[in-house]
Amino acid sequence: MSILRTLLVTAALLIAAAPATAQTVDFAGYSWVVRTYPGGPGPNEWREQNVRVDENGLHLTIQQVDGIWSAAEIFMLGEPLGFGTYEFEILGDLSNLDRNVVLGLFNYPGSAEVGPDGTNEIDIEFSQWGDRKNPDRLNWNVYPAVEDAAKGHHALPLDLRGDASTHRFTWSADRIDYESFDGIAAGAEMMPIGAWSYTPANPTAEIPQKPLVVHVNLWLVEGKAPSDGKPVEVTLRNFRYTPQ
Repeated sequence: MSILRTLLVTAALLIAAAPATAQTVDFAGYSWVVRTYPGGPGPNEWREQNVRVDENGLHLTIQQVDGIWSAAEIFMLGEPLGFGTYEFEILGDLSNLDRNVVLGLFNYPGSAEVGPDGTNEIDIEFSQWGDRKNPDRLNWNVYPAVEDAAKGHHALPLDLRGDASTHRFTWSADRIDYESFDGIAAGAEMMPIGAWSYTPANPTAEIPQKPLVVHVNLWLVEGKAPSDGKPVEVTLRNFRYTPQ
């Protein structure tokens, strides 16, 4: 993720060698590993009880048990995915997430050979990053293919009519195109929220070029409890990948 992810170099190594006993869930035609190992971002406590699948989709929860707040993360099992369009349908009040909560939809290295932390990442993130005065809740980030190259970033406000939204990015070798919509295809008519095209001058260095692992997580900034003290739930209604 985009802040305090220092321990995910180790996590990336574990993705490729997830133990056979790791819990997995099937969703949207893919198998996903439920994260339980400790570390960033946050740092947070990650519990398998915070992930479940039913007829409405894949549910991620932040909750307090025995005085400890815990978060949720899943990542795709199997071969990493490459260039193409990644689309996420979300059910949840993203316009009013607690300021200490982050929802991340992102591609991340599946092994240390792809690149170190701070490289090779494509993010859609929803958060105020702990600042209740921050108006920009929708964040699009691109971490470069190589260290010390430029990072892409664009943020904008998010004001949804309800609790359904669709977010996608199309990843190509020389550009990444982001789009967000109010609504989902199977529900009310989708209304554009915003779009951004990242077209850097040196794409082979500034855009990831190798296949990456798809992640979804719901977590707490610096591991802090929600400022309102309430649990949080967000549902991934559907995920689609269309190769280029």
